[in-house]
Amino acid sequence: MTLLSTNEFKIKMAAPALKDLPKVAVDLKSQLEGFTTDKLKNTDTQEKIILPTAEDVATERSQKNLFDTIEGFDSTKLKHAETQEKNPLPDKDVLIAEKRHETILNAVEHFDQSGMHHVETAEKNPLPPLEAIEQEKTKNNFINGIENFDSSKLKHTETCEKNPLPTKEIIEEEKKA
Repeated sequence: MTLLSTNEFKIKMAAPALKDLPKVAVDLKSQLEGFTTDKLKNTDTQEKIILPTAEDVATERSQKNLFDTIEGFDSTKLKHAETQEKNPLPDKDVLIAEKRHETILNAVEHFDQSGMHHVETAEKNPLPPLEAIEQEKTKNNFINGIENFDSSKLKHTETCEKNPLPTKEIIEEEKKA
């Protein structure tokens, strides 16, 4: 196959016959014949050639390297592992416990209160009377006063014995009497 220039192409290409051309509607034909380019608006065409950024190229390379590594992986280096199938279903005891719990909750939620009798609650005062509290306070204050007594506030005193021991003479007189 040889490439032909546009001039050679025009020469070798024959024009189609008039009967082979597509038929155009009359009103469209009149519009096309009366069309002038003055009615068109001027616009600037912008060619958008979006080249990938360096970041995109780096990402694509890293992905390609990853895929190449995965494709070239030698599966003979892997170790054999046994698969353990675990049963996530609960056992019989768990099911019984859940059923019992559910039954209790259901009984509490749907309890028939019409069979119950009205009861007045009597509040009891477990506190002692005020007199006993006052006695206990005075007793505690007295004990605290003894325990927390500060002996450094006492004055020093000399003791003087006023009842001396009897002498021999006084003892003999008492024996005779």
